[in-house]
Amino acid sequence: MNEAPSAPAPVILGIDDLRPLPTATRIARTSREGVQLLHEHRDTRIDELWLDHDLGGDDDILPVVTLLEEAAFGGRPFDIGTVLVHSANPVGAATVVQALARWNYRVRRATA
Repeated sequence: MNEAPSAPAPVILGIDDLRPLPTATRIARTSREGVQLLHEHRDTRIDELWLDHDLGGDDDILPVVTLLEEAAFGGRPFDIGTVLVHSANPVGAATVVQALARWNYRVRRATA
């Protein structure tokens, strides 16, 4: 009996300084790690990307948002199913959602 090939496991990335994000396959804890994580997955379908706005101290998600915006501006946006913004900072979260929606990323607020 031939078995159908199994579907690849979903790629779920998270960038958050504190939350465990149990469904994530990889987690970055700083914006720098987040940028590196996205570079590592540049040519991979990312099923979900979870973003927190405030990443501790003076760090925030904006370098990651800039990377995503620049990729879209250059005509080669990241292949992301859904960007989920989960932040206790409502103004920061709204900024991220607005910025990414402008570049046609599928993005929404969520709870983690």
